[in-house]
Amino acid sequence: MRFGYSTNAFVKYSLIEAVEKISQLGFGGVEIMGDRPHLYPPDFEPQSLSQLKRLIEKNGLEITNLNSFTLFAVGDTYLPSWIEPEKERREIRIQHTLQCLKVASFLGCANISIPPGGPLSGMSRREAFSFFYEGLEKVIPLAEQLQVRILVEPEPNLLMENSRQFKEFIKEVRSPSVGLNFDIGHFFCAGEDPGEAFQELFPWIGDIHLEDIAPSRAHHHLIPGQGAIDLLKALKTVLQTGYRGNNSLELYPYADTPVEAGQKSLHYLLPLFREAGFDLQGLLGQSEDRDKKWMN
Repeated sequence: MRFGYSTNAFVKYSLIEAVEKISQLGFGGVEIMGDRPHLYPPDFEPQSLSQLKRLIEKNGLEITNLNSFTLFAVGDTYLPSWIEPEKERREIRIQHTLQCLKVASFLGCANISIPPGGPLSGMSRREAFSFFYEGLEKVIPLAEQLQVRILVEPEPNLLMENSRQFKEFIKEVRSPSVGLNFDIGHFFCAGEDPGEAFQELFPWIGDIHLEDIAPSRAHHHLIPGQGAIDLLKALKTVLQTGYRGNNSLELYPYADTPVEAGQKSLHYLLPLFREAGFDLQGLLGQSEDRDKKWMN
């Protein structure tokens, strides 16, 4: 189990700079943004991917996830999506997912995260799910072949935003290559207790996003400790379930101050990880000397 930091907080830096800064902060892992300005697959040749892989290994990091949610390179945060009425738009999302699966396999990353479909924009839920399943059928065979999991990430105001909706969706999926990217803040926004939701959805969880959310439950990622989520309770539940996957800090709203946001997060979270029973050496991928500056 590694604790990483998503490069989507470092969009004002190159991917190389982001990886180096995340390592310098003391994280044990890095979640890579599978989009511009970082790792949009069409921009990368095998040689540049090999160089990136060597850099990550040199810095003692593990890739926790390839975040394939956004598509700023050709659209925006959500679009093109799995559920747009136009077939050619849905095909862009399908091809992006196939490319990200290949990149993740090359880099030795066990999973990619994808959006849960949406926004609905007036489309019926029945039609939207039909489009989503149709798209997944085109990417699941490659995921199974490469042994890279596709993790759907529920988010407020999209096709899936809570535990009930995800369970309705996943019961129709027959492949173990499809699972859940559990964003603690997103389930809090949906009005759920993150710990209880984690227990309910545990069989499908392959990765965790971690951040805080304000008492209003508005969908805006905050530095841990600056919101209303009982993160210690949530982390204890994660460990009690037997979860052994990775987790990553996701603070994309802090593009102007990603290093400072990472520092504040570590100062707050590492004592909580320790109190919850996590192995800090395992989380950080280093000797405990690396975390002492944050613990004192």
